[in-house]
Amino acid sequence: MSEKDPDNNNPPDAEYHTYPYSYGSTTEEDVSGPISPESDTGSASEHSGTGEVTQTHVRNGQNSNSGKPDERMYGGRDYEDRASPEDPYGGRTPVKRKSRRWQYIAIVGVLLLIIGSSFALIYQSFSGELYSSGDKVAVIYVQGTLLTSSVPGGFGYATSEDINANIRKATNDKAVKAIVLRINSPGGSSTAGEEIYSEVKRASESGVPVVVSMGDVAASAAYHISAPADLIVANPSTMTGSIGTIWTFQNTSAYYEKEGIDVYVAKSGEFKDMGGSWRGLSDDEKEYANEVVMEVYGHFIRDVADSRQMSLEDVKDLADGRIYTGQKAKELGLVDELGNLYYAINRAAELGGIQGEPVVVYMNRPTLSSLLFGSESDASAVEQFLHYYEESPYGRIS
Repeated sequence: MSEKDPDNNNPPDAEYHTYPYSYGSTTEEDVSGPISPESDTGSASEHSGTGEVTQTHVRNGQNSNSGKPDERMYGGRDYEDRASPEDPYGGRTPVKRKSRRWQYIAIVGVLLLIIGSSFALIYQSFSGELYSSGDKVAVIYVQGTLLTSSVPGGFGYATSEDINANIRKATNDKAVKAIVLRINSPGGSSTAGEEIYSEVKRASESGVPVVVSMGDVAASAAYHISAPADLIVANPSTMTGSIGTIWTFQNTSAYYEKEGIDVYVAKSGEFKDMGGSWRGLSDDEKEYANEVVMEVYGHFIRDVADSRQMSLEDVKDLADGRIYTGQKAKELGLVDELGNLYYAINRAAELGGIQGEPVVVYMNRPTLSSLLFGSESDASAVEQFLHYYEESPYGRIS
């Protein structure tokens, strides 16, 4: 690059005076048109001291009258004082616009994450049924207290309607070769237990093997529904057994008396208000309650004896309401094998004649989407039903 000629205001080398950036501010009063550093020529209007506007030509950022870089383009600085070949910007750093590329990448990434999560929720809602092929093992969850009715899942209760519907759906699917009931329940309604027992027995008799996988607890009515399965698998520390029936009543007559509440009941028969909390049971009512309990108990132990191929007397010896561990239950003949859920799935696949790794379909496992998008009406229905169940004037048979 040529050096500056001190006797000539115009440098001999045009490259020396060509600057790619414009500095300072140019107002509409100063310039009649935009000044582009990339253009060879341009014109600007200057205000003279007398108020006249004169036209000044600019070439490559220079004032054609003085040969110096135009002050409007270089922030009003004296070029000779500040600019040099080593520092063509006069000590100023060019201001470059920050790239927004990473912001765009972040936005696209978030959108892809949302879309991917949505597809994952949809896939989980269908439990993989739409995307699986080949011979299947259907896993049906029984989680919580057993009830009849159609209480939505995920609230700590398992209903006979939901479980039976899934059992029937699995048995009607030609690709399902075996069913695993994953049970984690302390029991519940005797009626719900009887309904599920019948459906499990029907599935087994239709040629679809049913394997029970016991989790933390599978007691009372939850053992009742396990009995007709082709194979019962428990963990060594699973709490099971509790074969028996109970009917509870509350007597809050002392509270009514203390509060001065008097209750009059008009009834058509002696036992019509049996179980009313405002009084205790009479001797005849207690005797009748015991008869009902023993009748339901008889159904229970006969179902266990028939399903487990045990004598009625042997079952009675075990059916005093006590809890057994999975290990002890195996020794007593109430459980067949010890193992976890995946062991039960593999055993179900073997019983169903599936070769190799089975395709597992989870029929009614609570999903994130059901918890996120469940309606308030579902929760309200659950609350109303459970209030009736817990506060039933007829007590609770389980």
